[in-house]
Amino acid sequence: MRTDSKIKRAFIAAFPRTLPVFAGYCFLGMTYGIYLNKSGLPLWISLIMNLTIFSGSAEIIAVGLISGTFDPVNAFTIAFITGARYLFYGITMLDRFKGTGWKKFYMIYGMVDESFSINYQATLSPDIDKGWFMFWVTLLDHIYWVFGSVCGSLLGSLIKFNTEGLDFVMTAMFVVIFMNQLMSERKGHYQSEIIGIVSGIVCLVVFGSSNYVIPTMLTILAVLTVFRKPLEKSADIASAEKEAELAAKYSSAEGSSEKGVDEK
Repeated sequence: MRTDSKIKRAFIAAFPRTLPVFAGYCFLGMTYGIYLNKSGLPLWISLIMNLTIFSGSAEIIAVGLISGTFDPVNAFTIAFITGARYLFYGITMLDRFKGTGWKKFYMIYGMVDESFSINYQATLSPDIDKGWFMFWVTLLDHIYWVFGSVCGSLLGSLIKFNTEGLDFVMTAMFVVIFMNQLMSERKGHYQSEIIGIVSGIVCLVVFGSSNYVIPTMLTILAVLTVFRKPLEKSADIASAEKEAELAAKYSSAEGSSEKGVDEK
C-alpha cells in the first residue's frame, strides 16, 4: 500500500472518532481562553501554553501560578500530582506504540485523557495503519484544544454572561467515549469497565471527591496486576473475535469490489 494512501486511510478512520472530543474541546477550550483573558493574559501567552503544555488541568493551574508569586518547586509539585494519571496511561500504551517510529515521540507528548481513550479502545480493520491512526487522533485532539482556547481568548472581552458550569461538557464527553467503548466490547467481556467503575465508586466514598483520582488509578493498577492473566486471556479472545469479524467484512468488501470490476 502506498504511503500517502495509508496516511489518508488512517485519517479517515481517526477523524470521526475524534468528533466528540472536538465538541468538548470547543466549549472547554473556549472557557479556558475566556479565563485567560479575564486573568489579564494576552493571546500570545495562550497560544504558547496551548502548544507546549497541552494538559488541561495543568494549563488552568498555570494561570494562577503565572499570576502569583514565582515558586517553581510548588509549580512542579502541583503539575506532577495533577498529571500523575499519565504515568498509568504511558505504561498501558507501551506495547501499542511499538513500531510507530518517529510518531511515537509526538504521541507520548500529546497523550491526554481523550486521545488515550480513543487509541486504547480502537479496533481497526487490517487496512488501517495503527501508528498513523493514533498519530492523527493525537494531532486532531491537539488542534481542537488550540482552536477552542484561541477562540475563547479572542472572544473573552465580548462575553458578558456567566460561564460557570461550561466545563461539565467534558464530563458529558467522557460519558460518550465510555459508552462507545462499552458498546464496542464483545458481549460478556466487560471486566475492565466493571473494575474501573467499582474502583472509582469505592475510592470516591473512602477518599472524597477531592482526593480520589490517584487512589482510583492505583486501585485499578493493583487489580489489573493481580488478575492480569485471566483478563489478558479474555481480552485476547475478544480481540480475536473482533479481528476475525473485521477481516471477514474486509474480505467480503474486497470480493464485492473485484466482482464489480470484473462485471464492468
